Amino acid sequence: MNAADIALQLALIILPAGAVFMTTVLFLRRQSEREIRNAHLELTHDLKKERQKYFLPNRVEAYQRCVLLMERIGPHSLVMRLHNPGLPAKKMQADLLKTIREEYDHNVAQQLFVSPQAWEMVKNSKEETIKIINIAGNQMQATSMGMDLSAKIFEICAEVGTLPTEIATDYLKKELQELF
Repeated sequence: MNAADIALQLALIILPAGAVFMTTVLFLRRQSEREIRNAHLELTHDLKKERQKYFLPNRVEAYQRCVLLMERIGPHSLVMRLHNPGLPAKKMQADLLKTIREEYDHNVAQQLFVSPQAWEMVKNSKEETIKIINIAGNQMQATSMGMDLSAKIFEICAEVGTLPTEIATDYLKKELQELF
């Protein structure tokens, strides 16, 4: 056997072995990358579940508190809670506005746990309720009493139909249901 035959024999052995080796290396590399990617996805999923387990109760409570805020600053419940027929209308108007602002300020941190759209609805509802009270207050005479202001607020609410607080409450409820 001469050197050329030996080289040919070696080439016939080494080339297929090299091809098998390279195929094995590429396969193992892809398999390793796939396992790393799957492990990363599983870890991300586990972290998301842990975050959700921690944040979900806070989110539910935030939606509850926002709905309660809407109930408390709704013109009807606000007027019924603060109704004082012997109080001058301007004083009652100031008390109503003060109560709305205090209720809102007390719940402002809830925006951390509700969607930006939900919080925008809450803010707009508060502002629209303030407008209703101010419109009613601006129609009062200097001698008007709390009873007159209450009646005017109820009249405006009847004209408006669906109140801003009711719209916001419906939105909050719908969004909360989407969490589950």
